[in-house]
Amino acid sequence: MDPKYQPQQIEEKLYREWEEKGYFKANINKKKKPFSIILPPPNANADLHLGHAMYVVEDIMIRYHKLLGDEVLWLPGADHAGFETQFVFENHLKKEGKSRFDFDRDSLFKIIWEFVWQNRGNMEDQLRKLGFALDWGKKKFSMDEDIVKIIYQTFKKLHDQGLVYREKRLVNYCTFCGTSFSDLEVIYKEKISPLYYMKYGPFTLATTRPETKFGDTAVVVNPKDKRYKKWIGKEIEVEGLTGKFKLKVVSDESVDPKFGTGVVKVTPAHDFTDFETSRRHNLEMKQVIGFDGKLNELTGIYQGLYVNQARTKIVEDLKKKGLLVKIKEDYKNRVGTCYKCGRVLEPLPKEQWFVKIRPLADKAKKLVNEEKIKIYPRRFKKILIWWLDNFRDWNISRQVVWGIRIPAYFCQLKKQWFIEPIPPKRCTICGGQDFKQDEDTFDTWFSSAQWPFATLMTQNVIASDSEAISKKEITSSSLTPRNDSFFNYFYPTTVMETGYDILPWWVARMIMIGYFATGKPPFKNIFLHGLIRDKDGKKMSKSKGNVINPMDMVDKYGADALRSALIFGAKEGNDLSFSEEKVIGMRNFTNKIWNIGRFIWMNHSVIPTKSRLAGRVEGSKQKDSSTPLRSARNDTLRQLQKEFKEEKKKYLKLMDSYRFSQALGLVYEFLWHRFADYYIEQLKDEVIHGNIEALKTLREVYLENLKMLHPFIPFVSDAVWKVFKGERSSILSEKL
Repeated sequence: MDPKYQPQQIEEKLYREWEEKGYFKANINKKKKPFSIILPPPNANADLHLGHAMYVVEDIMIRYHKLLGDEVLWLPGADHAGFETQFVFENHLKKEGKSRFDFDRDSLFKIIWEFVWQNRGNMEDQLRKLGFALDWGKKKFSMDEDIVKIIYQTFKKLHDQGLVYREKRLVNYCTFCGTSFSDLEVIYKEKISPLYYMKYGPFTLATTRPETKFGDTAVVVNPKDKRYKKWIGKEIEVEGLTGKFKLKVVSDESVDPKFGTGVVKVTPAHDFTDFETSRRHNLEMKQVIGFDGKLNELTGIYQGLYVNQARTKIVEDLKKKGLLVKIKEDYKNRVGTCYKCGRVLEPLPKEQWFVKIRPLADKAKKLVNEEKIKIYPRRFKKILIWWLDNFRDWNISRQVVWGIRIPAYFCQLKKQWFIEPIPPKRCTICGGQDFKQDEDTFDTWFSSAQWPFATLMTQNVIASDSEAISKKEITSSSLTPRNDSFFNYFYPTTVMETGYDILPWWVARMIMIGYFATGKPPFKNIFLHGLIRDKDGKKMSKSKGNVINPMDMVDKYGADALRSALIFGAKEGNDLSFSEEKVIGMRNFTNKIWNIGRFIWMNHSVIPTKSRLAGRVEGSKQKDSSTPLRSARNDTLRQLQKEFKEEKKKYLKLMDSYRFSQALGLVYEFLWHRFADYYIEQLKDEVIHGNIEALKTLREVYLENLKMLHPFIPFVSDAVWKVFKGERSSILSEKL
């Protein structure tokens, strides 16, 4: 063994060997228990960040269950990340002095595809560099033809059962990015905003958005508010900036009598609460802000002004006309913003496709409550249930080019929509050819909600004799594959592991859509890890300059050091404070593992000579003087074996209960502070002088600890294993 462990000379070569020998390849083996994880697909548009390195949790489970003798599958893939990728690509275009508006739809799609394809290969190489035991022969991309086919079939099935509908409703719209978002994607920020008190006929009312007054269609008060009971049902005349107009006074319990004066204007086209009020009272909806963020022709002289420009101008004009009573400058309110560009979102009326959530969420909740899906750590169960109880209908339409285009078509003759998974040659409504496909693409979360079953249904492996699945097997009328298929062997998957931050966005939706499409939960267990923060507990961001590149850490200290630094001392489900110093500490541990092995190996290689000498000494008449030494030695060996058995028992229990950090800490403590600092020191002289029993015991306990360490620190553990067992051997062929 070399005097020093050098990961840069070992890791790439070792990973290539693992892959070439097929250690990561999954098959159908009815004699073995299946264990499967579908990799949460990283975006195909960029390099990995430190958060992706947390896939190490999945690699720990995969390698552990392989050592237990299970048939394991860790299926890799990449996500097209519709809006995310287009946003990244538009920044790329901006550097070249271009924008998305310089290209037609097909051209823009094509150049984004090329951009993604260039980056995807680099991302996959980085996953390899981290040592992840992925079955690369089964990798999928969310825009693979067969994946898209299944997504289309799910959409049609939802539509046919009344769980997808198209309706003109208010959506969260970013006028800069040019697309709508679902409720979950909105980032609400608390702001201090001016509250404007305006004269409204006989009333004074308060609003943060005077520019929307042109879209008002009523005035509303609380039915229990005695101050305004006499006005309910009556019509009032309001003096505006472009003339007088009349509004009806309605009552609705949504009004907070303590807000402002207790009188609220209703602008159904630009406020979610007002939109719901308008539906209850059958009020007109007047859109006065366009999708370009500018006021439209209904606003008179303010047409063409952006919202903030118009607000400033309107407030000035209200003052001039004596219609502005006062301004409260310190009003606190929550404002919805775009999670990408940070701009304020506009509630705007738009016809979109929506998923009817309630029936899906109720079934998902039942699966969780009945523990057909178990959650670790347990505290996240209540959070998941809360989300399933409080989801709103899901807007799945996105106004971006990059993505999976919605398979919906509009019949120009009958003015109706129809759904077809396969592009139709004729309109299914009128039989003609005058129809047009929806321009929108699916919300990426809609396609990724189908990831566990779609990736398994599209594998060309169905039996131990390697017979291939026919792609015709998955038809538009059924999403159920053959009984002997790869899908049926590995689905439901064993574990879904991801960050707790996307519990509602992705995990809950996978449960809802997966159960709907297959009649089975998509996974049996959920394990949620925390977020990675800097050493001071702050969120990592480029602007703060505290981002750590995982590849830099691997290049400097080795993948094992980074992997173990992400796990060591981290309580399951809690955020992790991370620093380069922690990686250095775990690099020292990998060196310690190497050095322990080197000590045992160096003495192992000279045992034959020493053992003969030791035997002669022990066989002489002078052995009485060594009896106390042998007794002490034997006690130490028995103590070591006993302590090791207790260690392994605890280790297995911790691993089976998803307490990976504690399992690593257990082996770390034993190997460094008990095995190296105590037992080797106690037995060093015996080993050096050729005591076979002492050396054999140390060697066996050490190698068993390498097995236990392997899920966490695969490179150095397997490299040392080869020293003792031969270059053709691997821990991946062993059992715990």
